[in-house]
Amino acid sequence: MKVILQQDVRDHGKKGQLVDVSDGYARNYLFPRKLAVPATADAMNTMKLKEKARIRQMEEEKAQALENVKRLDSCVVKISARAGENGKLFGAITNKDISDALAAQYGINVEKGRIVIADPIKSYGPYDIKCKFGYEISGTIHLLVTE
Repeated sequence: MKVILQQDVRDHGKKGQLVDVSDGYARNYLFPRKLAVPATADAMNTMKLKEKARIRQMEEEKAQALENVKRLDSCVVKISARAGENGKLFGAITNKDISDALAAQYGINVEKGRIVIADPIKSYGPYDIKCKFGYEISGTIHLLVTE
């Protein structure tokens, strides 16, 4: 029996896939647990529409990521922080601080989890911070830590 999976099913497939399973397995396990639906013409059409929508969503996200990379190249994010006598900051500049400053100064919303800080930022000066947007697209945030 051909079914369309509604959730990932171990050893059978991922959500949205069309798979062929035995009749008993479908009736006794998949259907009662709402893990799959029969592969009727209507369900197949719905699956194709969802796949098209998912592809369109991915293309839009990719275009937005490319636009953000272009915008990041032309801006320098300035963060002011307090430091002791020897120039070391009292804390460290975190990816959340960078994300908030980027949104406040340039209106670019980047999730803090996408900002990759290799070494902790604990002193004044310029830094280049890598930012991963997904879809193998990454950019560089130019950061300037000042007094």
